Amino acid sequence: MQSRLLALGLVSVCLLWSVLVGAADAPIAKDSPAELKVANRSIMVFRATVLGEVPESRVKRARVVINEALDEAGDMTVTVDPAQNNYLVLLGAKRAFIVSPDDVDTVEYASIQQAAESAAQKLRQVVAETREARTLHLMLKALAAAALATVIYVALLWGMAALRRRLHKRLPELMHRHTQALKVGETQVIDASYLYALLSRLFWLLRWVIVLLLTYEWVGFVLSRFPYTRPWGESLNNYLLDVARYLLEGIIGAIPGLGIALAIFFIARGITAFSRRVLRRLAIPGTVSWLNHETLQPTTRLTSLAIWLFALAMAYPYLPGAGTDAFKGLSVLIGLMISLGASSVVGQAAAGLILTYTRTLRPGEFVRIGEYEGTVTELGMFTTRIRTGLGEVLTLPNSLITGTVTKNYSRTVQGPGYVVDTVVTIGYDTPWRQVEAMLLEAAKRTPGILEDPPPQVFQTALSDFYPEYRLVAQAIPSQPRPRAVLLSVLHGHIQDVFNEYGVQIMSPHYLGDPRDEKVVARDKWFTAPAEEPKEP
Repeated sequence: MQSRLLALGLVSVCLLWSVLVGAADAPIAKDSPAELKVANRSIMVFRATVLGEVPESRVKRARVVINEALDEAGDMTVTVDPAQNNYLVLLGAKRAFIVSPDDVDTVEYASIQQAAESAAQKLRQVVAETREARTLHLMLKALAAAALATVIYVALLWGMAALRRRLHKRLPELMHRHTQALKVGETQVIDASYLYALLSRLFWLLRWVIVLLLTYEWVGFVLSRFPYTRPWGESLNNYLLDVARYLLEGIIGAIPGLGIALAIFFIARGITAFSRRVLRRLAIPGTVSWLNHETLQPTTRLTSLAIWLFALAMAYPYLPGAGTDAFKGLSVLIGLMISLGASSVVGQAAAGLILTYTRTLRPGEFVRIGEYEGTVTELGMFTTRIRTGLGEVLTLPNSLITGTVTKNYSRTVQGPGYVVDTVVTIGYDTPWRQVEAMLLEAAKRTPGILEDPPPQVFQTALSDFYPEYRLVAQAIPSQPRPRAVLLSVLHGHIQDVFNEYGVQIMSPHYLGDPRDEKVVARDKWFTAPAEEPKEP
């Protein structure tokens, strides 16, 4: 007790002298912080210069005093005594170090006394661990615990390897049995060969995650058994607990926002179903002029898209991680992609809406778009598909359709079907009434051309060398041929009828009439290798 009082008196005299010379009022010239670590455990971080000693010198002096006291194994009671504005941390009768006000991290500690008590508690732990390290039965107990943990760790690894081998043997049989049950009609939904590779990779990843966790826990437990390595083990365990706590707090903290986002999505789903029913009622003929059976589906899709985009914008702030840098970067990336590709995409979509709501085209109609001719098979948001008479399927951008002239051969017909027309040019020396009658006869002989409405012939031009006759008739798509085949048959009948009546088809320019008429006699119509059709 007397030695402690003597030490306190000496320290007080030194501090009073420093006040007189002006060192105590500026005890703390800011310098590089230095950490005091004893037996691999952090005790205190010095940040100030006290009694002329910089933080590094204070660390060296405190380490020497503490090590000497631990080596002497005398009185190792750790106490804290105030000395003016500072606190002394004593190890037995020796001063271990001084805690100055400027050494305190105000974020971590509320006062200098709390910082000094914390440093003293860590020093007491160092003293206890030093005694433990010098006790034989405690070290043997730590070795036994580490050996037992190692045996359990190896056993778990061996068990995982055995389970993995058994699972790999039974996995093909299990997958084959369950994938055979997943069928739609006679079609198997999932291929077992692809599923096996996927599950193998998932099990491999799961196995290594478990191995790493077991290894992490084993290393942390073994290091925590021995005094010198205990700080390392505690830091490993604390890090894992901090990560788990962070994840758990994040999950719990995201539940309210996630609930609000789900509520918004459920409300959007209800509004979408309600709007679908309303639009279906409005599509009844005589209710709304622009909404009918053709425009009902795209209008429903656009309405649903607008509702869900609005719901997504409302729910975005409540989604987990919406305020993180990752979400912000993703938003910037999506905005950049949309801005770069919006011009063409939005233009095609707008052209698709124009075609839909102006009802320029309908599926099943026969049209001519620029130089392309065929039956409309699909009218989409961005493209339109038509099937030509030769069996080709053409995909045309909607912007091309809105920017060119479109001829619709099905819109003016009576009932189902489309318009078939062809042009012939016959000289002025042939009576025009005869030409019209022959064209009508050829149309009458062509299967697939309707008698009602009857075909018509128009004289569309009186050129320099011949009149131009256009035959216009109506055909039905379900009748036996597509348009290209039907036109081919019609052209054949036109040639046959004109040959029967001895009329030449002299469309090219000529300088004089030929010596012999350019017609094919009936007995030569089926000259080899042509074969005359058999009578049914």
